Amino acid sequence: MQAKWFKHTLRFKTPAGTSRGTLRTKESWFIQLTDNDGKSGIGECGLLKGLSWDDRPGYEEVLTSLCQRINGGQAPKPEAYLQWPSIRAGLEMAILDLRNGGQQRYYSSGFTRGERSIPINGLIWMGDKENMLRQVEQKIAAGYTCIKMKIGAIDFEQELDVLRYIRGHFTRRDLILRVDANGAFTPQNALKFLDAMAPLDIHSIEQPIPAGRWYEMADLVTQSPIPIALDEELIPLHDSTRQRQMLETIRPHYIILKPSFTGGFAASEHWIEMAESLGTGWWVTSALESNIGLNAIAQWTATLNTSTYQGLGTGSLYTNNFPSPLYIQNGRLSYDENTLILK
Repeated sequence: MQAKWFKHTLRFKTPAGTSRGTLRTKESWFIQLTDNDGKSGIGECGLLKGLSWDDRPGYEEVLTSLCQRINGGQAPKPEAYLQWPSIRAGLEMAILDLRNGGQQRYYSSGFTRGERSIPINGLIWMGDKENMLRQVEQKIAAGYTCIKMKIGAIDFEQELDVLRYIRGHFTRRDLILRVDANGAFTPQNALKFLDAMAPLDIHSIEQPIPAGRWYEMADLVTQSPIPIALDEELIPLHDSTRQRQMLETIRPHYIILKPSFTGGFAASEHWIEMAESLGTGWWVTSALESNIGLNAIAQWTATLNTSTYQGLGTGSLYTNNFPSPLYIQNGRLSYDENTLILK
């Protein structure tokens, strides 16, 4: 077996606003494994600058060392890269792809056979009020019945106006409404904002305060009129004991799994097992991966036997993405088995 890695810089069609700034490009790294028969498996190391746990010096050196070990005859072991979760995830993807024939068919299910689709939320990026309203109208026109709106970057009253507009036109039965604060509130003011949004039938709010403040988040969970979902809270936790400690301390209503951040599919399934044992719900979200990573994540998600709306479908954000077997129709993600991403 031979291994190599390469890098690709994705360019956003439209700058994407978050509470941490505006994104215009996104770098991704890829691991490609080739066996003696010429079959290749590929996996994406979905690092996100400023957020991923492994966004630190030495990243490419680790990738080079990994490939050298494989080229020297060592068997690749994703679990050896616990401290580099996106590399662990990319290696796991590449192994799965190669094992299943090297056709970017990471998992087989009714989804990859075109028999069923995955319900997904439509993502509303941060912007000025008019821009956000325009995005909402476009998503609803496209058939989405679940929308996630990022908040925390502009004046809260303007964001609240957008939420009111949505609820003024669509009841909870018609449209599920999620919000994502990306840690934009403080422990002191978070409850005030949550109380203001409560009459609008919000399904959940992701990460209302910054990660790492377990006891303050736990207090907020007990007081919040809106169910709380943890996102960034999971990123630095790669030890099973600490993961369970966090879940037992905070007792969130939901956790959100980004395989590129949590260390891949096996690691994410461990999170799911722990969450379900405590009565905590969950869903899967992509993390701005290219179509290569998104395809693998969607295929894995389809095997989890859940009907919950997932946070997938970001591939259309880029001008220079790879071809994709995924397509969205009426707010659902589907798979065209006749399309390969990378030959």
